[in-house]
Amino acid sequence: MTIAIIGGTGPQGQGLALRFARAGVPVVLGSRDGARASEIAAELQAKLAADAAPITGADNEGATQAAEEMVILAVPFAGHNATLEALKPHLAGKILVDIVVPLAEGDPKLVDMPPEGSATEAAQAILGADIPVIGALHNVSAVTLNTLEWDINCDILVCGNQLAARKKVMELCEKLGVTAYNAGPAQAARCVEAITPILIRTNISKAVPFSHAGIKIWAPDH
Repeated sequence: MTIAIIGGTGPQGQGLALRFARAGVPVVLGSRDGARASEIAAELQAKLAADAAPITGADNEGATQAAEEMVILAVPFAGHNATLEALKPHLAGKILVDIVVPLAEGDPKLVDMPPEGSATEAAQAILGADIPVIGALHNVSAVTLNTLEWDINCDILVCGNQLAARKKVMELCEKLGVTAYNAGPAQAARCVEAITPILIRTNISKAVPFSHAGIKIWAPDH
């Protein structure tokens, strides 16, 4: 099943492309500059074994149209709404996976939530009820994703208003070797997206002996 990653030339998008292609999922990177997307796709493909799924590049519209069902949105929040407005005519029959976090301008240790409550909810408002928007993959370090010798050290919280779409996105995420949890309706994205700046604050703190930490659901041992 070919997926598209819009904003796929950024660090998060590139890391996800590597991980999904290595897991056997074909990826089309989307960018405003289709030629640049193709160049980066070739660079990423060269990092993978010969049996990996293909990574190709296209402009945003072409990548969206190439996706069989799943389109991942990985653009900076400043371009979030405009990108969705432009792609809305091409998203019919697809699921939008929104991984965008509305970090505060000038301070990534804080969020600046849109009026709808979260980026996920803003996307759903733009696209309308007929196009499922699922929030996921908000809390994964881009450095971790791009460092293929590392396991992804976190669980994935998945939220959205349509349960069937939520389950499909959970299955997609689990191809990365992670555990995905059903976090409920889109409103839960207000909590999930807000975890990212907390992780950023922790990971850059000199008071802790690590960086690139994630979150896990800790099951009781009784």
